[in-house]
Amino acid sequence: MKTSDSRTPTKASAGGEILRSCLLTRTRQLSRVLTALYDDALRPFGINAPQFTLLVMIHELGPIGRAALGRRNHHDRSTLTRNLQPLLAQGWIVEGPPDEDGRTRPLAVTGLGRRLLCDAAPAWSTAQAKATAMLGESNAEAIMDIGRRLPRHP
Repeated sequence: MKTSDSRTPTKASAGGEILRSCLLTRTRQLSRVLTALYDDALRPFGINAPQFTLLVMIHELGPIGRAALGRRNHHDRSTLTRNLQPLLAQGWIVEGPPDEDGRTRPLAVTGLGRRLLCDAAPAWSTAQAKATAMLGESNAEAIMDIGRRLPRHP
């Protein structure tokens, strides 16, 4: 079933075309490779890369409610909750009393969490350098530029 548009794959070649050129497939592969690199570096500190990212975001943006944090990092509710639980359990973050509206309980980094950030920062820097070397400086910067242009959730 070939169409007049030469960029549209035929039914027979659709799988091959998708395998070769799917942006989602490639970005997910890249995400898994980079996540493993950062996870390896952060493992001695008892935290994984997604949890560390949230800890950093709460530190820099907090106190911040779960909904705002999820929107800011493009997390769905269940993924955010799953990644916040170990941070709460380890005492690296706390959830404060409800705001005036009674619906938002702001998250904040504790002294233990700040200490973890300081202790793990050199390991993160090493992982960052490895990731940049693996990707190449210009590709790493291109990824950062793309990330800065992502739409913000309201």
